[in-house]
Amino acid sequence: MATLGELERAVMDTLWDADGAQSAYDVQHALESAGRTLAVTTLLTVLSRLEKKGFVASDRSARPHRYTAIASRADHVAELMHSVLGGAGDRTAVLERFVGGVSAEDAAILRQLLAHAS
Repeated sequence: MATLGELERAVMDTLWDADGAQSAYDVQHALESAGRTLAVTTLLTVLSRLEKKGFVASDRSARPHRYTAIASRADHVAELMHSVLGGAGDRTAVLERFVGGVSAEDAAILRQLLAHAS
């Protein structure tokens, strides 16, 4: 699974939070609102890399080009969790530490999800 750098993550967070396709200018404005100033050319480079990594799709039929996230934030995080677990030498120990560190509320959600998965 491809990983995200800090800037790529900020761009993906912007796309995940958006209500539809975004141009590089839209992403620039959203990041500026969050206190991060970047050139549009930098954002176009990042968006191009994210497209090559399979995180975004671009619509080049309009100007400016518009970008959308291919998968949701939840899908991405779940894939990261599966990747980490898959690389663990002792999966039981990893799961035990994970479960031992979740809140009571999250544990209840996990129990409910596991009950429905069986």
